[in-house]
Amino acid sequence: QVQLVESGGGLVQAGGSLRLACAASGRSASAYAMAWFRQAPGKERDFVAFSSSRGTALYANSVKGRFTVSRDNAMNTVYLQMNSLKPEDTAIYYCAFRTTGGASAYASAYDAWGQGTQVTVSS
Repeated sequence: QVQLVESGGGLVQAGGSLRLACAASGRSASAYAMAWFRQAPGKERDFVAFSSSRGTALYANSVKGRFTVSRDNAMNTVYLQMNSLKPEDTAIYYCAFRTTGGASAYASAYDAWGQGTQVTVSS
């Protein structure tokens, strides 16, 4: 069983940056797809980015060019660097881990989830 713990959320002004981290334990993350999703109040959980086991990245159009997903396999951690933040980026951000199959933009494809970290961007 894999456990995921996110960190790095907080309050930032529009135009600022944050880096989220997702530490995995119980299983080596390097061989599996990991993703970031977010959920704003009253809205569904939306795809943000994924990193495949081969390091391929894919981003939602809304964050492309501003967010970067990366891995540190030695630390068993996946990061989400968020630059040029906008108020509409405000949400709880979740990391997810998929034990079978490749990377996916669908939340239902992922087997394990972290508890989430709040990101608030003020205007």
